[in-house]
Amino acid sequence: MPDPSAVENTSAVVAVFGDLREEGRELDSLVGELPAPDWAKPTPAPGWTLAHQIAHLHWTDRAALLALTDAAAFAGLVEEALKAPDSFVDAGAEKGAALAPAELLARWRDGRAALDGALAAASPDAKFPWYGPPMKAASMASARLMETWAHGQDVADALGVRRVPTARLRHVARIGVRARDYAYAVRGLPAPTGEFRVELTAPGAPGAPGELWTYGPEDAPQRVTGPALDFCLLVTQRAHRADLALTASGPDADGWLDIAQAFAGPAGPGRTPGASR
Repeated sequence: MPDPSAVENTSAVVAVFGDLREEGRELDSLVGELPAPDWAKPTPAPGWTLAHQIAHLHWTDRAALLALTDAAAFAGLVEEALKAPDSFVDAGAEKGAALAPAELLARWRDGRAALDGALAAASPDAKFPWYGPPMKAASMASARLMETWAHGQDVADALGVRRVPTARLRHVARIGVRARDYAYAVRGLPAPTGEFRVELTAPGAPGAPGELWTYGPEDAPQRVTGPALDFCLLVTQRAHRADLALTASGPDADGWLDIAQAFAGPAGPGRTPGASR
């Protein structure tokens, strides 16, 4: 399948590295000063504590770093994943979560810094291996931002914090739109023919409406509209559709909202209505 996180616009390529740094800093501000016992708090992901969430991000950042800098070492990670496709993600999070919180935090911070340097140093046109399609550095940064935001939402929900949405959500929304057909493929379903129109209201200043982010042909009969934040929560499966202000016009668009996912891998169970917010 095509890379759903592909970044093609030159200005977007320049922005995404900085946006990834900011997303990591925002999440760091939520966990950086937590007392050690709080790292054991459960999050909406079954069986995962705050420590598991940060450990998973550190594990995946390390994988991305190896993909950029050591293809042979990354191939070894892929072999490990193929041996245990249903458990390797949880196993990586479990291993990291067993560390002392201060050590895990330090490793995550160091890993973010190393990945930031490797992304900046990578050739902009080179493609690097990944668990899905090979990606350019900007696409990898976009995918890392999406995952950092999504797991950051789990952390925020566990801490009872309501984050202020930012324009960085445009990266998450774009991946969610581009991954439409993947959501069908991973479930063994045929994807609809033709593009959908997606119109999302971006986060705006307090009391002011945000701009409109649009995808797909303006005259497409299948349409999805609503807040960008709600769409991002849906495609990362951080909230149930019933709790979100998204509207679908057309049966295919309506069906898509029931299965949409922006992340690679098996379809997740999602959230039950009212569970996360």
